[in-house]
Amino acid sequence: MSPAPVNRATILVCLAVALVAVAQDVDAAGPPRRSELPIDVDAASSDFDYRNNTLLFREVIITQGDVQVRSDQATATGLDFENSQWVFRGNVRMKVDGGSLASDEAQVSFVDNRIARAVITGSPASFEQKLENGEPASGRAGTIEYDFNDSTVRLRRDAFLTDGRNDISGETLVYSIRDQRVLANAEEQGDERVHITINPGSLEEAQRQQGKPEAERKPEEPPSPEGAAPPEGRQ
Repeated sequence: MSPAPVNRATILVCLAVALVAVAQDVDAAGPPRRSELPIDVDAASSDFDYRNNTLLFREVIITQGDVQVRSDQATATGLDFENSQWVFRGNVRMKVDGGSLASDEAQVSFVDNRIARAVITGSPASFEQKLENGEPASGRAGTIEYDFNDSTVRLRRDAFLTDGRNDISGETLVYSIRDQRVLANAEEQGDERVHITINPGSLEEAQRQQGKPEAERKPEEPPSPEGAAPPEGRQ
């Protein structure tokens, strides 16, 4: 039996029924928890495979609050977000609390009406977060595991992290998005050692800038072309 096509209207109706129970549990006295937020699924098309009880989406975007997953294609064990498994393939992009991930493929687990865990793979998979000081932190690895409960990113297989000034690499690195902290446990490194590169010039400049008032923080001027007259007042 060939998969039966399911249009966008059918998807929205199914989601509306599933979300009624969630909406009834929202506590009006305070902000809703993530599991109480509605889950929106938008796709260019979808097919339901009755034989294997799976759904196939194309050009899909799933959004819940400030968390979003999008890809060229996704398969799911159903629209029951209480407990379902999704596989996203092709140009996978994820927005998570304070950061973003990109990969070729992602396996995402929904538990209790929210994303509980995501395992993304690529060549490589990548992660990025804007730090409190405004600088970007980024990382890459063969596999990245994101734990939504702990707000941690575990980078495995040729892991690399940088904050633009200092670099750290190892077989496995764990980064806390909430604490903006890197952990590298010796028992997870195998035969590899953790390698850290510190760029003193960048660190010193950052410290100088942090010690200046906001109005005095100016970017360095590029060097004058050879033979050009220096700016007025610098002769």
